[in-house]
Amino acid sequence: MRMTGALKSAGVATGDEVIVPAYDSGELARTVVAAGAVPVFADIDPLSYCLAPEAVGAAITPRTAAVVLVHRFGYPADATRFAELAVRHRVLILEQEDGAGADGDVTQRRERAGYLDRRLAGVETPAPAEGHRYQRYVVRVPGNGRPDRDAFARLLRRRGVACEVPVPIPVHRMREFRRDGWMLAETERAADETLALPSLDGLSEAELRRLVSVCNALGGLLQPA
Repeated sequence: MRMTGALKSAGVATGDEVIVPAYDSGELARTVVAAGAVPVFADIDPLSYCLAPEAVGAAITPRTAAVVLVHRFGYPADATRFAELAVRHRVLILEQEDGAGADGDVTQRRERAGYLDRRLAGVETPAPAEGHRYQRYVVRVPGNGRPDRDAFARLLRRRGVACEVPVPIPVHRMREFRRDGWMLAETERAADETLALPSLDGLSEAELRRLVSVCNALGGLLQPA
């Protein structure tokens, strides 16, 4: 695993702590374990889905050797604040791109994301940010958390719109990493509400219009009467 090698090359030793996001598939935490270190989970920023600098700062202990930033869905983490944090606490910052859709046309993606931002209703669209690569177009489905999001996803699929729950179970809730004491409210809320819509790479104008039409017809059902 590439990250395992990066951790070992950086001097991360057995028993060291490495801070990682729990809004993830679990692969990164397992990579930390493979390097002999202990994964520690910190909460995310609700807009970027990347680690929140203040949450990471609170999770740092004398055993912390590194923090692994994941630029989730192509949204850039706050590199400036993390650089300051690294100097202040003397920890290593490693960065990792969310691998999905890494090779697509970023300019085209941004144009299509802008179209969706302007036209989608009934769901919360991604927060705009300079440098956002939109490797996945992830919305939040409002309502009663996971039940509404999952029902919305089923209805989209029935109407021929592909979608995927990006993080079905946050890592700190997985059996192999579960323990008392994790307080990750934004991570859990994101896991309950987020839904990845079809990849923006290769969508035709007609497919974009259909996506908006189907989402808006269903999304209106989620709004308060």
